[in-house]
Amino acid sequence: MTSILFPPSAPVLVPLRDGAGFYPVSRIFCVGRNYADHAKEMGAEVDREAPFYFTKSSAHLVLSGATVPYPPGTRDFHHEMEFVVALGAAGFRVPEAQAMGLVFGYAAGLDMTRRDLQGAAKDKRRPWDTGKDFENAAVIGPLTRAGEFGLPGPQAITLDLNGEPVQRSHLSEMVWSVAEIIAHLSTLYHLAPGDLIYTGTPAGVGPVTPGDRLHGEIDGLGPVDLAIAAAE
Repeated sequence: MTSILFPPSAPVLVPLRDGAGFYPVSRIFCVGRNYADHAKEMGAEVDREAPFYFTKSSAHLVLSGATVPYPPGTRDFHHEMEFVVALGAAGFRVPEAQAMGLVFGYAAGLDMTRRDLQGAAKDKRRPWDTGKDFENAAVIGPLTRAGEFGLPGPQAITLDLNGEPVQRSHLSEMVWSVAEIIAHLSTLYHLAPGDLIYTGTPAGVGPVTPGDRLHGEIDGLGPVDLAIAAAE
């Protein structure tokens, strides 16, 4: 008789803001350089021909309110405040006009980055995995249903570090809209319920150190909070 060698990991469950249940996460897609001001501060330009992506493991997702250790292998750990899209329907090669029909809801999130490792990978034209996909690298607040939030656009997106403002923008500043991202991503993957899309960060990214506290908000959504502890 075949047996499972060890218990499989439980799915990460994100609470709904209305308290009506939990959203099980399967995959995490992230959009790179989706705010022109952030691309400029990183010494790059936006590729306006099409969005580009990297991924994070759902095992590396933590919920708002967590305290996480400063990660190993880096001396330049950065915050990136993001608008997160949670899918609730499947789709492949979805027309842009139908793309918003795949959305279940939205959340505030943080794409935490080992910037020095990402930079070294860029210099050598290597993948970004060690800079982007590591334990506690994705943070998410509670999910708000799409119907309760409305269409993304005028909402402010902000992040405070120890009570001081560091990132300030609006979702209307995204280069690629949510519908455009979903439509394009669906030409590369069979999208499914449980997929999260982190839609990029505005300008103002920067380092965090042990003892720091992050507080991010997007109009109409629950906040996202993270505390940084000493390295293990």
